[in-house]
Amino acid sequence: MAQTFSGGFAVITTTGFTAATGAASARTAIPVDASGNRPNFVRIAGINECYVKLGDSSVTATANDTLIQPADAIYLQVGKGNTHIAYIQGTAAGKVNVQALDNS
Repeated sequence: MAQTFSGGFAVITTTGFTAATGAASARTAIPVDASGNRPNFVRIAGINECYVKLGDSSVTATANDTLIQPADAIYLQVGKGNTHIAYIQGTAAGKVNVQALDNS
């Protein structure tokens, strides 16, 4: 049975992805966990200021979505129907890194 992520140590055993952020929104499929399933939680880190949004294969991010501050990371719960993550740069292009959590 899956556990609920409540902070603390994050178990990451699969390869996520790192993508460049740009002035236009882009999207990538949420990486799977070690079981090959969509995870309950993901860790998202940004090199520069960027904005992210979870959704389906048509999701688009804007500067009004969830802010990732430079060199910071957040944990987001992956809701039902969320298959992709969209991302867009803040003031400058950068990179966003997304990892599936196995302890969720």
